[in-house]
Amino acid sequence: MSTVDLLVVAAVALAAGAINSIAGGGSLILFPVLVALGMGPIAANVTNSIAQWPGYIGGVVGFRPEYAGQRGRLVRFGAVGAAGGAAGSVLLLTTPASAFDVIVPVLVLLASLLLAAQPLITRRLRGVERAGSSSDPAWLYAVLFLATVYGGYFGGALGVILVAVLGLGLRNLKLANALKSAISAVTATVTLLIFGIWGPVSWVVVAVAAPASLLGGILGAKVARWIPTAVLRVVIVTFGVLVSAYLFARL
Repeated sequence: MSTVDLLVVAAVALAAGAINSIAGGGSLILFPVLVALGMGPIAANVTNSIAQWPGYIGGVVGFRPEYAGQRGRLVRFGAVGAAGGAAGSVLLLTTPASAFDVIVPVLVLLASLLLAAQPLITRRLRGVERAGSSSDPAWLYAVLFLATVYGGYFGGALGVILVAVLGLGLRNLKLANALKSAISAVTATVTLLIFGIWGPVSWVVVAVAAPASLLGGILGAKVARWIPTAVLRVVIVTFGVLVSAYLFARL
């Protein structure tokens, strides 16, 4: 990539990090930009996944108080997230690139629609919220595994999916949101290791995008109170739907 391309990547990664802090869905912004700059879809997805990793770690640090008394759950859910992330990452690297080219427009559209539905999901979960139980339903682990397989394979709007699944299983939205960050961080760490060793990563892009994303996350957290989340969500969803249409048109 040229110097101008890397400057564009840095600017978009900064915006993506801020968007993740404010509304979620930042990966839907960076991924299509990398594709537009000439990267193949798989290389763009792998590079984007690694570049977003610092933001997940920051989320875990921010939720540390909420993890008190949740050690057992963190271990169990973390193991599921690691297994699912590994399965999804291996699936991405071992299936034909043509298969990913076909499915990625569907995944972008799905992630965009999930982001659009996030407020409705949150309201529904608040309506059934109750104190967390020490006994989690068996189905929760199976669904979490499938969600983190998706996270390892693509990952857009993974946080929205995890909050919905955990909220239904635990009926405690605040706890679900905190555990979402921990599971996302574990899944992202596994994908980083697998993609870093075997994936077509553009480390130059990662070197530019990762710190920019982290800085964007910090700045986004500070300005979140001044930006209407609903407006930003509409912009991201609209952009995601347009990107999906563009990717469908390329098939």
